[in-house]
Amino acid sequence: MTCVRRLVATGFLSGLTGVMISLSTASAERIKNPISIFEGLDKITGVTTNFEVPVGSEAKFGGLIVKPFVCYTRPITEEPKTDAFVEVDVLEAGNKRQRIFSGWMFAESPGLNAVEHPIYDVWLTGCKDPNAPPPPVEEPPKPADGEVPDEDTGEEAPAQD
Repeated sequence: MTCVRRLVATGFLSGLTGVMISLSTASAERIKNPISIFEGLDKITGVTTNFEVPVGSEAKFGGLIVKPFVCYTRPITEEPKTDAFVEVDVLEAGNKRQRIFSGWMFAESPGLNAVEHPIYDVWLTGCKDPNAPPPPVEEPPKPADGEVPDEDTGEEAPAQD
């Protein structure tokens, strides 16, 4: 009976180790960015404004103060791709601040955790790192010599003499 318990425990621990390794691999794929990109809507004027805020800094949008603490992007194979932890305060009379939002915003789901205020809406649209290399650009394959792409389908059609 003791041998069976050892085998089960050993199998369990090795399986648990595999799960822990895969979890650490998945979390290691997050890319930390120094700049958060937001969009804000002034409901009175109907004007939307894009603005960037360095992580750890504050930016004023109308009567709101937006402060991102971290901004992550992920490889295209994972969801959500872009998220940030943000606090938003509203400025009241006498420069008093009232926290109206503290949490995660997701760029791919702006309605999920956007800030909705009677006058202003704010949501995350992206993150960026100006020092990061540009992403690779895939180019469509070029037709072989003598082949002409079909205009309707984009597929190669035999060359006509």
